[in-house]
Amino acid sequence: MDEWHNMQAAYSDVDDRPHEECGVFGIYGHEQAVALTYYGLVALQHRGQEAAGITSTDGSHMFSHKGLGLLTDVFKSGELEQLKGHAAIGHVRYSTAGSNTIQNAQPIALSTHARNFAIAHNGNLVNARWLRIQLEQEGSLFQTTADTEVIAHLIAKAGVDDLTEAVRLAANRIEGGFAFLILSDDELIALRDPLGLRPMVLGKLGEAYIVASESCALETVGATLLRDIEPGELVRITREGFTSMRFAERRQRRMCTFEHVYFARPDSDVDGWNVHSVRKRLGKLLAERHPADGDIVIGVPDSSVSAAAGYAEASRLPLEMGLIKNKYIARTFIQPSQALRDTGVRLKLNAVRSIVEGKRVVLIDDSIVRGTTSRRIVRLLRGAGATQVHVRISSPPYVSPCHYGIDTAKEDELIAAQHSIEEIRNLIEADSLEFLTVDELMAGFNFAPGDPVPFCNACFTRRYPTELVDQGLNEEIEPIHIGG
Repeated sequence: MDEWHNMQAAYSDVDDRPHEECGVFGIYGHEQAVALTYYGLVALQHRGQEAAGITSTDGSHMFSHKGLGLLTDVFKSGELEQLKGHAAIGHVRYSTAGSNTIQNAQPIALSTHARNFAIAHNGNLVNARWLRIQLEQEGSLFQTTADTEVIAHLIAKAGVDDLTEAVRLAANRIEGGFAFLILSDDELIALRDPLGLRPMVLGKLGEAYIVASESCALETVGATLLRDIEPGELVRITREGFTSMRFAERRQRRMCTFEHVYFARPDSDVDGWNVHSVRKRLGKLLAERHPADGDIVIGVPDSSVSAAAGYAEASRLPLEMGLIKNKYIARTFIQPSQALRDTGVRLKLNAVRSIVEGKRVVLIDDSIVRGTTSRRIVRLLRGAGATQVHVRISSPPYVSPCHYGIDTAKEDELIAAQHSIEEIRNLIEADSLEFLTVDELMAGFNFAPGDPVPFCNACFTRRYPTELVDQGLNEEIEPIHIGG
């Protein structure tokens, strides 16, 4: 293994958490649309750090810039000033479908004889490969490997002049988790998948309408949250105002639980639940149903701090900041060599010896994926003098990969899919280990066992809410006609 592969291996061992695919932000009817889009994307940077882009329009021309890296990497030399107009859409990306290349950065623009438009997509299609084969058989040429381009081609080939109708026809061909924005010269269209797997909210700033992945982006730009975009809803915004329609029949809502457990910012409200409040209740449930004999409670920053606060409050143990996160280590940071893999976690986390030394630590985390990060954190705390480390996880064991827009390991790499809880405890070197059950997780949203719940818990249950079309796909597919 060469040095570069050593670096990548070191990083993958340190950072084995699930990763969100992206965040989107769009605004129509504001003279500062481009700047507001940039600031909205800054608020959504936690959803994707591999690529970013913005496309704007002044009503007759479209302007676009995108690149690899954080927003500060992509827009650092006056590129924002070159984008003009009263409407814009933006995107921050973590690659789930398609590799991390400049071609796959979004928004993706398409120019046809009928119109120019750009699209930014949050989610993952479970029939993208199936559709791509059909589209290629019909003559479509693809420039990227992202499933977002599949949606763009479906719109372009819909065979109707009206963009909203073309989007509606395309949306009824795709399956999976999606929330996407489409910008043309004279309109902004937003829609959310019929199950509501991926989040999307609607806001207003003055006379301008804003659509974003999370409400925290609205707060950042000073906008007012109006409501969530409903599952199966298509929103159209023009100079004449705002209109809404359904593009799909109502189905049982299946919002991704992991948005609340891990991905969304704690100050966001997702489908009516405040993320911090949910996480705090999950921590309280951990303390009530899976207590540990400890002296202090520590949350793994940043996503587990709210759950740790709930655990500490319910257990009446002191909440301490025993782990400090280095916020200046970006995803693009040069990773350590193979010889330093055992200390690689210290690039991101440091244990505070004066707090943990001689203490029985109750460590609160949101999930365990491969287990490598958990083991290194346990070792880090023991190295700082902790006498015991009791690990409590504010979600059930993660046993199955997500197919709707979360990048997780394959099932044979998921530690909970291969080992019992006691075996995991031994592998991560903890003194004890407990997870919430699925029923306890749902209790965090005030649902009782047996209640119908509006969530997708497939990563915990292996029960997916859609058919996984692309799994084991046969390449011999008869072509179909899209939009007819």
